[in-house]
Amino acid sequence: MRSSSVISAFIGLAAAKPVPVSHPVVEAVAPHVAANGPFTFTSTYNLIATPDRVINADNEVAPGEAGAMGYYNYGINSELDIICYNITLTGVTGPYDSPAVTATHIHEAAEGASGPPRIAFPNPEPADSGPEVVKRSSGCIQGPFTTGIENEGVDTGTGFTLAQIEANPEAFFTDSHTVVSVPGVVRAQLQANAQPAAGAGAAASGCTRQVVSAGPPFVFVCVE
Repeated sequence: MRSSSVISAFIGLAAAKPVPVSHPVVEAVAPHVAANGPFTFTSTYNLIATPDRVINADNEVAPGEAGAMGYYNYGINSELDIICYNITLTGVTGPYDSPAVTATHIHEAAEGASGPPRIAFPNPEPADSGPEVVKRSSGCIQGPFTTGIENEGVDTGTGFTLAQIEANPEAFFTDSHTVVSVPGVVRAQLQANAQPAAGAGAAASGCTRQVVSAGPPFVFVCVE
């Protein structure tokens, strides 16, 4: 395969308890294939999350913190079951709060409904800061996934694979939870990015993109 010189950035942009919960760190892995070769995303998602879309456990509208915004950028390789993330929160008052291992998730539920978390991501930092401080997290994690939330004794991440997201992105949403907004501070429904038009040039990302740096930001090289 022949590599072109085109490089592009991945990021766009960029439930109640009164006491914050301390959680273990989610272990991240660097994207890789054999011999640490290049890594290909099978789908990407660039999402803008807003407080007006938050739904509580009773499937009722429960707006998050006024003025908050979330930029959730995901790249998935479903063959390796790896998801890379680059998340930015603005206008969000910390600290985070969730019974899960972290307070930043992908849940399984359609628009206007609540559902269990399937993936837990490291929370954007700094956690204990006010709305004037921009909070960020980035990296990659690989299945099998655990969330720390159990349903009939089984973790809600058990058996979940990223291929399930690619099969029906709209059946999943992403959010973060804080002490101020326990049901969710912001929320966005997943929707896969459009594929490049046929015949598009490399400069328009009309090529096979492979990750050469996990970021931030994520960096791609086009391979013909």
